[in-house]
This record gives sequence, structure tokens and C-alpha cells, in this order.
Amino acid sequence: MSSAPSVGRAQIMAYRTMMNGLVERHEGGPARLGVLDLGVPNVPAGSARQALAARCTDPLAGDLTLAWSTRGAPHLHRPADLPGLAEALWPLSDADAAARFATGQLPKAAFELGLEAFSMTAAAFRKVVRAPMAKGDVSRAVSDLVPRELTYDCKPCGARHISGGLFQAAGLGGGVRLEEDAPKTVLAPIAPRPPQPAKASGTTDFIRVYLRLLGPATPGDVAKYLGTTVGALKPSWPGDLAAVSADGRTAWLPPEDLDTLLGAPKVRGVRLLPPSDPFLQARDRTVLVPDKTQAKEVWRILGNPGVLLADADIAGTWRAKAVRKRLDVTVTPWIPLPAAARKALQHEADALAAVRGLESAEVTV
Repeated sequence: MSSAPSVGRAQIMAYRTMMNGLVERHEGGPARLGVLDLGVPNVPAGSARQALAARCTDPLAGDLTLAWSTRGAPHLHRPADLPGLAEALWPLSDADAAARFATGQLPKAAFELGLEAFSMTAAAFRKVVRAPMAKGDVSRAVSDLVPRELTYDCKPCGARHISGGLFQAAGLGGGVRLEEDAPKTVLAPIAPRPPQPAKASGTTDFIRVYLRLLGPATPGDVAKYLGTTVGALKPSWPGDLAAVSADGRTAWLPPEDLDTLLGAPKVRGVRLLPPSDPFLQARDRTVLVPDKTQAKEVWRILGNPGVLLADADIAGTWRAKAVRKRLDVTVTPWIPLPAAARKALQHEADALAAVRGLESAEVTV
């Protein structure tokens, strides 16, 4: 048996930049972008469209649906993908279910329910959400329909609430979506409403998509992405993957993508990526940002900045604020930027301004 080929960090970053659609912008809307195969996170609100603006020329076009999906976080998805996604993200076992809504708020009995906790919560969503409703109203109604052990005493409001982790993780299985443009969280039924999953299906294919977009990666990386454990995920781990030695650790990706990784060319250009951009969802953060001090700048306890992607490497951070009809973007690079890169930043800032409905952008480096 031949040994696994070795790949370095620069090769991995170039590969991921290509697979994430960050080399050349797609002309038109986002529906065909590969990142939508996993979904585009929308944290904070509005950032998903900013991520799409880094990849296509018309990020507001097309019919996309915002839903609580992976880890119960809001993501933009193609509507046609939602039924299959609900099955792929449905827990594989009681242990998997317990891991996905783990919280210190609930008693041990809650985790013993496992898959049943997901099933009962999803069923409650279907009874409650038949038209657009505020999140708080849905939470109260769902809390009244599930077993008491799945709720906890909320002292600030003097009521019992369902665990937030379980509530959001079961939302897609419950057939609910989010109103993308609402000022506060509003839930509505997905139309047409897909059936509630009876069991997980398609999880292996979902793992392969992660490995294609954010690989090569390990089972631990994928488990963290899904909010579960390696042991719980093991039954769905693909059996036909290609192994590589990535800076000394064994990692995997689909075999059909191995040649693309090994032949990944140097990438030129800059992008301004929002804090939860799909490119940043890889769980091997030491590959994304090896320097610990710089990593602390990117991933903060609260209020993460956006990142500057320069020549397929994370090379700084950025923040922006709206001033009347203008977007003021402040970029803090970690490396000297050549004149061409500085000029390109204006184009990237203009794209951010446009997706936020502003007339112009001003860049400060």
C-alpha cells in the first residue's frame, strides 16, 4: 500500500480558496455556488449575503431560504435542498442527539430521551408554527408541548423554556424557516413543508461535501462542525476517502478531489470575508490561522471581525460601519499590501456596500 501524499498548509489554503468559489466571482446569482451545498451561515444577521457577495456578482438574486440547520445556526440554503438536509442533519443515535443539544441547563433525564427529544420538539414545531410567528411566541408554545425535562426555569422572565440548543437544532426537522429580512427572529413554515425525518439519511454524503469544501480534514473536525462526537459520527463516516499527510497529521477528502488538492495553483487576489464566512467554518483553525495572537483577533468571545483573504491566506481583519449612505471599511492587515491589493480592496468594499443597500464605500488601511 502506498503512503499518503504530503501536502502543506499553503496547498490546503489554495485548494479551499478554489473550492469555496473565492478565485473568480461567478457572474449572476448565487444558486450554483458550491458553498450552498453546506449552507452559508448568517451570523451576525446579514453576513450570509456579504459572503455571497465575495463569490458572485448578484448576491441578492434568486430564491434562498434562511433556516436553522447545522448546529442549529441560521444558514441560507437552496429551498430544494431543505428536505434532504433535514434528514442528513437528523441525529444518528440517542448518543448523537444528546451531544447535539448538550447544555448544563437540562437534567440528566433530558439527555436520556435522545432521539425522542428531537422527535417531540420537531412535532411541536409542526403543531405551533402554521404562519409567521415571533420566536418568543413559538418558544413558549413549544415549551408547553414537550416534556418538562426538556425545559428549564428561566429566572429573568419567570417561566420555563425549552433548551435553546434543542429548540434550534430541531427547527429544520420541524419544518420551520426564518424570515431573512425581519428585524427580529420570525419563524414560518417551510412551503411545501417536508415530512419530519423518521431517521437520519444522507449523513455520509453531507460529510463528503464538508471534506470537499473544507478538507482535507479529520473525523474530529467534521464532528465539531456538526456539534457531535467522533464516536457518534463513526457509523456514517465514508469508507472510500483519500488520505493525505497534512503537515504531519492524517486527513481525508473525497478521492475525486485529490488531484485538485495536489495540483492547486497559486491564487492571487483579495476578498473581504464576513465573520462567519463558509471559508472560516473549517474546524482546524490552526491551519486557517497558525499564529495564536492573530487567531485571537479573528475568533473573539464576542464580536468577531471579518477577515482579509489575500492570495489564499488570511492576512488581516476588517470592520465596517454605515455612515449615512456610505460604508466605512477599516482593514487591519498583518502583512504589507502591494498597491494592486490596496486598489482591489476598494472593489471588495464596494461589493459589501451594495449588498447592504449603501451607495458607496470608503476604505482605510
